[in-house]
Parts: sequence; C-alpha cells; structure tokens
Amino acid sequence: INLRVLDANGAGTDSAVIRAIDMAISLRRTYNIRVINLSLGRPVQESYRTDPLCQAVEKAWKAGIVVVVAAGNEGRNNTAGTKGYATINSPANDPYVITVGAMNDKRSTSRADDVMTSYSSKGPSLIDHIVKPDIVAPGNRIISLTNSGGNLWKLHSSDANKVKWQYYRKTTSTQYSPVYYKLSGTSMAAAAVSGAVAAMIQKDPDLKPDEIKARLMKTATKSFPTMSTVSYPETGETFLIHYDIFTVGAGYLDMWAALNATDDWPRGASALSPTAVRKADGTVTVINTNTTRSSKPENSSAIWGSSAIWGSSAIWGSTVFIDGASAIWGSSAIWGSSAIWGSVGTQGASAIWGSSAIWGTTATKTASSPQIAGEN
Repeated sequence: INLRVLDANGAGTDSAVIRAIDMAISLRRTYNIRVINLSLGRPVQESYRTDPLCQAVEKAWKAGIVVVVAAGNEGRNNTAGTKGYATINSPANDPYVITVGAMNDKRSTSRADDVMTSYSSKGPSLIDHIVKPDIVAPGNRIISLTNSGGNLWKLHSSDANKVKWQYYRKTTSTQYSPVYYKLSGTSMAAAAVSGAVAAMIQKDPDLKPDEIKARLMKTATKSFPTMSTVSYPETGETFLIHYDIFTVGAGYLDMWAALNATDDWPRGASALSPTAVRKADGTVTVINTNTTRSSKPENSSAIWGSSAIWGSSAIWGSTVFIDGASAIWGSSAIWGSSAIWGSVGTQGASAIWGSSAIWGTTATKTASSPQIAGEN
C-alpha cells in the first residue's frame, strides 16, 4: 500500500506523514497492514514524548503495526563537533520503532567484507538520549526499480547510479536501463528490514511488534571489527568508524536467524530502546527507558535485562554487556583507549548532553529523503 507523502523532489511535511500513518492505521484491517516503512526523517526538535511525528508512529505501533524507520544520513556531519554522533532523525528517535542504520555489503555474498557506512546517522538521540539505531542492514548502492520520468532520474541521475541493461539481461548493449537505479542511504536499509519483518509475520502471524523488534535485535550478527575507515580521495576526507552501540545498535540484520528464532516472549514485556545516561564523572551508562507515562501493563517493563535469554548481553552481544552499572564510555571503554566519547570535545558533549539541543532548532518541520553518495 503506497501512501505517498514526499513530492517529486523528495520533500514533504510532518502533517502529510502523520495523515498517511493515520490512514494506514484506519486501513490495517481492510488490507492486513502489519508493517509501515518510513524511509524519511527530519532533525529532532523536541522530546519524542511531544513530537507529533513520534506520537503518530507510537499510535501505529500500539495498534499492532511494526514501524521501521531510517536512522538518517548525517553520520559525516561534524557541525556540532560530535563526529556524527547524536544525528538520529525524527521519528527514528522514538524508542518504540525499529531504527535502521546502513551497512556497505561491498556487493558480495559474504558478510566477511561488509563494513559500516560513514553516512549512517549515529545515536544517542538528542534531548532524550535514546540508544539508536536498533539494527543495521545493507543500504549502500542498492539496486531497485525507478521511474525514468521522475525528477530523481532527470535532475540528479549520474552514470554511477545508473544500471546497464546487461546487469540483468543477456545483451551486449552498453546502454543504461530506464527501469533500475542505484541508491545509497539508511532509507534503503530500512526497506530491507521491513522486508524481513514481513517475512517473519508471514511465517508467524501472531507475532507482536515488540516481539519482532526484540527477535531482530537478538539474532542480529554481532561480529564487527573494532573500527574501519572510509576515504574520499576527491575531497581528501577520511572518516573513522567505531563499531559501538550508537553506530551499529544490536548488530547486522540476519533474516534467516530472525525467521528461525523461537524464544518465548515474557509476559508484559516491551522492547523499548534503552536510554543513555551521562554520569557525573563523564561516563555514559545505559538504562531501561522510563515507561511510567503509560499505565498499560504491556508497557510496564522492558525486555532488556529481564532474563538470561533476553538480557542485555543477549541483545547487544557478550562483549557489550549493558546494564545500569556498566560504563559505555570513558577510559575503560571497550572500544579502546582512544575514548571515542571524549574525542568529540566540549562542543560535542554540550551538543549531545546539554539542556538546549543545537540540532534542528532553525529547521522547518519537513520530512525528506535526501540522496546520499554511496561508498566503494
């Protein structure tokens, strides 16, 4: 069901997105709508508790619809001195939804050479400091259908993004196909996760949104390098990527594992993304997100840490054990003595943890899906 909210240039408004989400909710029984894919976003401007976009996705989630949202493509943005951290978009900052970052699969069938993209937005979210993304999936140079009569093809298309006929046909023609196109971004990664969700529901229609989110996060591949780099010779830029919880979340989508997961779901548990808390000594810990604003029993407790099966170490991996007492950042950070968090400096720290968010304060409330340059 295609509820179109962006114009020919890929821009739209909060109100249009909210109307579409409400429409999907109203039509959920008519068309058995179980998943909403939101490959769009805009800067965080207020707490998710009051943001109209976040309220809309929560409404859908509580109606039984899994909401999958692109994390954003601001991972290279160092305007605030955060080295791309705290750039998660809205409504990807909402703790209910499944927020997806982008991996580069290197166009191979093996996971061994896959690396994180430099442009994928990182957490924690501004204002509320929600731990995001929840999961990462292939999003770099993804080939899919296009409209050669649309503005993307007419105004922004380059040979690097076009697909030749011989890619999928037996032909000697070197001409470009008007049917397929190559794009990069967390928007593409979100679509991959939405497809995985649909497959999980097809196999087991009784799965609830929280259970699906938790299974995806628990079964995600957690084998990553400590860090990787992406270089752009044409600009002289080099981006250093750390594989921490605010970059890769719970890990890399493993659809086969998610489809075959059979763990029992604890009664009354929710899969709200946790919250990062900065302590007085400057270290950051992760705690269960406060759910006291809701009196509903299904929101009374968070799944993370409730048992050995669904505990924090099971979700984020044995090397990233997270509870209320374990430090994520600082001199003992498992990502090395480089102290990633400290490297962003005073400006970066105030941008993320300060009382006034500097991101999005002058932005108009528009939702969009920008085109991002892919990586090799």
